[in-house]
Amino acid sequence: MYTLKMITIPLFLLITSLGSLIHANPLTTCPNCGDFEVPYPLSTNDNCGDKRYKIYCNNHTLKFLSPTGTYYNILKIDPNANKLIIKPPIIHKNTCYSSDLFNGGLVLDENLPFNISTLNTVMLLNCSSNILQSPLNCSSNSICREFEEKVEEGKGCMNTLCCHYLKDSAMNSHKIRLRVGSCTAYSCLVNFKPGDPFETWSYGIELQWVSVSPY
Repeated sequence: MYTLKMITIPLFLLITSLGSLIHANPLTTCPNCGDFEVPYPLSTNDNCGDKRYKIYCNNHTLKFLSPTGTYYNILKIDPNANKLIIKPPIIHKNTCYSSDLFNGGLVLDENLPFNISTLNTVMLLNCSSNILQSPLNCSSNSICREFEEKVEEGKGCMNTLCCHYLKDSAMNSHKIRLRVGSCTAYSCLVNFKPGDPFETWSYGIELQWVSVSPY
């Protein structure tokens, strides 16, 4: 037959455990960075989030750091889809060189839980003729031509070879490669559909991360 003492002890332990979980939850989520909420598992310091999902809060701006040392501003985070969008690198005026050219373009660490999603349409600019051996769209109808004509950054790339492609699952999901002697600049659109008018283009590079539970 159970005594009051036997019932009270497990109840006390249950309440204590629940209290610990309630108080532990805020410790797993990082504080806001400017106007951005930082959802778990993203981590801006060693005391919150999951260290494998490291991002940076610099001057109230969230940034993603590639292993080659390039910081990319984070434009949007969708915690429900485990995705974030980073800003494409600037293209230096009159050079048609992306700011991350000498780091090889966008490179992700394959040992970390981020990869480039399949919803990115990449425009490669100032390319060598070797790229014509690839299955990319390098025709006069490529959207990169419209980018060169209508976007200030792209004007320095006019009269050079350019191409675009959808970064699908058959491609390397950890790189958008650049190098002198191949292509020296790029930009990227998220959720682009053929025929979308220029005014509706959404610039960015969408990254996705592997889901993880906070407990």
